[in-house]
Order: sequence, then C-alpha cells, then structure tokens
Amino acid sequence: MKPPPSTARILSNPLRRSFSSTPARRADFTHVIIGAGAVGLSIAKTLSQRPHTRTLLLERHSAAGTETSSRNSEVIHAGLYYGRSSLKTALCLRGKELLYNLCSTHGINYRRTGKWIVAQDEGQMEALQRIHEFAREVGIPTRFLGREEVREREPDVRARAGVLESASTGIVDSHGLMSFLEGEIQKNGGEVAYRTGVVGIERDGASGEYEVRTRSAGAGGELEGEEMVITAEVLVNSAGLGAVGVSNMLLPEERQRTAYFAKGTYFSYAGSRPKPRTLVYPAPVPGHGGLGTHLTLDLSRPPRVRFGPDVEWVDDKGDYTPNEKRMEAALDDIQEYLPGVEREKIEVDYCGIRPKLGREGAATSGKGFQDFYIREEEGYAGFVNLLGIESPGLTSCLAIGEYVEELLYGKAR
Repeated sequence: MKPPPSTARILSNPLRRSFSSTPARRADFTHVIIGAGAVGLSIAKTLSQRPHTRTLLLERHSAAGTETSSRNSEVIHAGLYYGRSSLKTALCLRGKELLYNLCSTHGINYRRTGKWIVAQDEGQMEALQRIHEFAREVGIPTRFLGREEVREREPDVRARAGVLESASTGIVDSHGLMSFLEGEIQKNGGEVAYRTGVVGIERDGASGEYEVRTRSAGAGGELEGEEMVITAEVLVNSAGLGAVGVSNMLLPEERQRTAYFAKGTYFSYAGSRPKPRTLVYPAPVPGHGGLGTHLTLDLSRPPRVRFGPDVEWVDDKGDYTPNEKRMEAALDDIQEYLPGVEREKIEVDYCGIRPKLGREGAATSGKGFQDFYIREEEGYAGFVNLLGIESPGLTSCLAIGEYVEELLYGKAR
C-alpha cells in the first residue's frame, strides 16, 4: 500500500527554509487549508476550482475525516434548531440542498428517512410548536401527526403529547462523501498532504504571505521529524477539534480563545424489535449541549438502529474511550420514547467529540446558543478562521465551502 503523500513529496523542492532567510519569492501555494474533515475537504474542493491557483490541504492523520466528520450520526439535518439569523441555519439550509443534489448526481449513498421529534408532555409540545412555526418561516417542511397515523406508522414509538415530522431530514454516507470530495480536489489539480501537522504560523508583514511550519506525523498523529515551512497567500483554519489551537498560533494574546470539548457516546442495538423506520428525536431541552439521545439508522438494508449521542464535557480532545457509566442514563432516555426496547441488547458502540466555544454551549437557539464562527480575521487579510464547527457541520459542509470562497473573493468566480 502506498504511503499517503506528505508536504515534502508534494512540493517541487525540498522544504529546508527558515524564517531568517527572506528572499523575494512567490508563495508556494495560493491556498493552504488546515484540516481534512468534511468541511476542510469541501473548502479545498471549492478553492481548487479557481483558475491559475494552487491549493494544498494539510491533515495530521493518515486519512481524511478521522475525527468529528466520521464519529457522528451521519444525519442530514433539516435546519430546525438554530434560529432565524444564525450562520448555522443559513448554511444548513443551503448545505442540505447542495448535499442531496450532489449525492443524487454522483451516486453517494444517502436516504431521505424523515425524522420524528416526539413530545411527552405539554411543555415539550410547546417546544415542538415553536419549532414548527420557525420551520414555516424559513421554508422547512414539517407537520404534526395525528395519533392514528403515529400508531399505524411506528407503533413502537411513544409520544404521549405529540409528534412533529421533518420530511427533509436524512442520512448520508460520510465516508463516501469525503472520498468524493478528495477525488474532486485532485481532479482540480489540488493536493492533499496527510500525516502533516501544523506547529506554528507567522505572517510576513512585507508580503502578507502566511508561513506555516509543519512536522510529519506518525500513525497516531504524534508530530515528529524535521520542521518544514510552507508559504501561502490564503490560509484557512478548518482544523476541527484543533482549530482553536491553530488560531492561537497566529492571533495576538488578547484575541486567543479556550477550546472546549463535548464527548458523545453512541450505542448499538442487537434486538430484533422494535425497529422503527424513521429517525426519532426527543423534544430539545433549552440550554443543552446536544439534541438528546436520539434514534438514528444506518444505510445498511435492513437499516441498523443506533442511539446517541449523549453529552459529557471532557478536557482531552483525543479521549474516545466509551464511558460505561453513561449507559444507565442513556437507557432511561431511550426507553422514554421507545418503551419496548430490550435494554440488555443495547451496548456502548463508539464515541465522538464536538468542538465547542464555551462550556455548556447550547446546541439550539436561545440561552447559551453558539453559532458557527467563520470569518476572515480583521488585520489578517486572507486568513479565514472556522471555529466551533460541530453539528450541523456535515450537512453544511458544501455551503461552508461556498461561504469561505465568498469571504475571500466575493460572489463571482
């Protein structure tokens, strides 16, 4: 098996430059993007389409999307939770449209499963009513289901107060999507360097170019080897869990941030029943860091049921060890809307970690809500920072690529 390309192999000349030598020269690349998750891949794909440019995507791991992009529910979100004026809503709505079209056109596996949001009491029903009203305002198709339809379609699902259905929610093969995007980057003449970690960034005051110091990474992502320098006219920080750290390498101390991490555990189900055919979410809890321990499906036929994620605040962004102590609370949450589930056949499966910009950051609009942070930083022309890119990041990835290009170049290509 051929090793993944590194920066040393990609650049035409060996990188043995130091910051002390500054002869006049052209930047190595027009665009350098840090982080090959779904969002970074989309940005690189979009920017690599621009004529007479050279684009490089850097990734610390040996493959694309090994962190947040592949450790999630793979849900195509409708855009119901994020408020009217947020970037999350705008990019989710646009991204959903682009993603369904891309998957349909290029044979990427997906399914429009629909989603039920279930209410167990009047307070939760009021939350569903607010979601429904918001959905009508922004053009998302939702409707309330009558009790008879609920019993007929999903007899095993309990919703004491009501069900709101989202018809445009679905699921996607995130690995197939990322593989396609990587292929498009290469087709456009762009390049991807794996096992390449960023250890420092400086901006040349005279040229405005960005000097990115890198080291090769081992199989586990640990940085080793000789330091190399890459120069870029445009630098995009899409490093996901590591994005705050990358941002802090460049921005002055008064503009630096602290990274927060929300770990979510997912659970598999080996029982033959119940097996709903749609996604099932509990009513959202205001101020909560996630959307509740919900039921999702995978793309196998028949689809396998899985549950999660829950929310556990952690300090280590690399801790993917499942916490067995989370099981009991998750089982209680699941049984609230799926009372017939066989508790003994639910097992801890895997974990994902979401980047947050504050402790207890809420996933839905209202108190504590955290929007995407995507902007060209003031005083740093050509440096686009993407922080807190969690859900609905996968749904929004294609729209984020468009948005970053617009920030840099305006609407016309």
